[in-house]
Amino acid sequence: MAYDPIWTANPDKLSKFELVKLEKDGLDVIRTIIEEYAINGYDSITAEDMDRFKWAGVYQQKPRDGHFMMRVRINTGIMTAAQARALAEIARLYGRELIDITTRQAIQFHWLTVENLPDIFKRLEAVSLYSYEACGDCPRTIVGNPLAGIDKNELMDTTEIVEEINSFFVLNRDFSNLPRKFKMSISANIYNNAQAEINDLAYTPAVKIIDGNEVAGFHLMVGGGLSAKPHLAQKLDVFVRPEETLKVAIGVITLFRDHGYREKRHHARLKFLVADWGAEKFKEELIQLVGELPTRGEDKTIGWQAAYFDGIHPQRQEGLNYVGLNVPVGRLNTEELLQLAELAEVYGDGRLRTTMSQNIILSGIADDKLTALLQAPVLQRLSPTPKNFISRTVSCTGNEFCSLAIVETKKRAVSVAEYLDEHVELDEKLRIHFIGCPNACGQKQVADIGLQGSLIKTPDGMIDAFDIAVGGTLGGGDLRPPAQFARPLKGRVQGDRVAPVLVQLISFYKEQRTAGENFQEFTERVGIPAIQEQLTAILAAEAS
Repeated sequence: MAYDPIWTANPDKLSKFELVKLEKDGLDVIRTIIEEYAINGYDSITAEDMDRFKWAGVYQQKPRDGHFMMRVRINTGIMTAAQARALAEIARLYGRELIDITTRQAIQFHWLTVENLPDIFKRLEAVSLYSYEACGDCPRTIVGNPLAGIDKNELMDTTEIVEEINSFFVLNRDFSNLPRKFKMSISANIYNNAQAEINDLAYTPAVKIIDGNEVAGFHLMVGGGLSAKPHLAQKLDVFVRPEETLKVAIGVITLFRDHGYREKRHHARLKFLVADWGAEKFKEELIQLVGELPTRGEDKTIGWQAAYFDGIHPQRQEGLNYVGLNVPVGRLNTEELLQLAELAEVYGDGRLRTTMSQNIILSGIADDKLTALLQAPVLQRLSPTPKNFISRTVSCTGNEFCSLAIVETKKRAVSVAEYLDEHVELDEKLRIHFIGCPNACGQKQVADIGLQGSLIKTPDGMIDAFDIAVGGTLGGGDLRPPAQFARPLKGRVQGDRVAPVLVQLISFYKEQRTAGENFQEFTERVGIPAIQEQLTAILAAEAS
């Protein structure tokens, strides 16, 4: 290593997995997969290396019978049609034609075997895509503005900035052994479409007068994250020029690498270090590493639109449009992705853009090509005009494939959304997020209504159930209401009763809200006790 791993001075203070990482860097498993495990098979994989598979972007799939999930980095969500075709072909050959879009704009495969992995690595590399470090204790996929370069509402095109930072950190052994995963968000969009507050490090749009000139750049937030103990990122009193973004990212991640906690895996994310140090100390330590930075300027974030883009919208470029498509709970198949790649080339600029809401955008569509595009058969299901509830429903992988999840989520989420669309008329699109375990890959904490999987005991045995939380939102800048995680309600709902219970809960909101009041505003006005009282009454009636 080119750096001094100062945390090894007290090995008794390291978790068991930290010792595993010191024996062999996570990145070394890539070569081992190619040269040994792909040849000798699943049974030859050691337990320690199975844990290191994450650095190759690979996890064991549930049930642990020799199949794997792979995550592919799609930085800021932008891919070419050629890359989309390569992904579709991998799914066709090795992944039973199943493709998922994650809440971090990545692409996810299932049903892979270790024998498949070398060819998949080659196919990805041939189109400049990588699964490497999409997982593991390292800097992961950089999320950002999927509209970068075409956005009327961005201060600058962040594409090259993301590419520079991504290129520096991928396969960089100076930063391949962090205390835990590190998630970065970079966007110059004024509607916080890269969800700054829930990332370890976030760059948000700002301007500052420097030497008499207005400079467009970024403000900085650090220490955000979800999981069982969610933290909102804290603002640092610094302004970052575009040309300094990499330097600052190196500084932040160095602090995490050298000072982050390594004794307990559940207490190792950057959010815990930032919570203990505070924003001021973190800023001081950062400046010692990277040099002086200007203080904060003018925040340019003015709202939050939750990374939704469905419908037809004009681009920054005159006469061109982008079309946001709904991909129900982020799941599509090989043929659909191939058809979208074809549409991107025939009608657009040859790009597809994935979003943090698990959807896809086609861009560069000329005005006179819109009508023909919208007639494409694939847009019947992947619609630019979806019904309200299915358009705003997000779900994690669930126990269909994930070893951590305790309930099925994706099919449940779709069935609930379809039920709500059939039984509820509402002039608002409520954001409903499903997660199968406390790790919160489905980001239930920032949903209007978040549902977390659980189990309840019945005379017929244990069955799926869900806990409900309400009123989550992210922030819209200094002058807007701050971010607020969804607050949990008491009362566990059986899985097959989630839809009818939500109908009643949403009906309560519909009847009691004031004119123009959205769900989050309603939650703040009436308060959690009033919503809890309503849920308790609904569940009591259900039980009688």
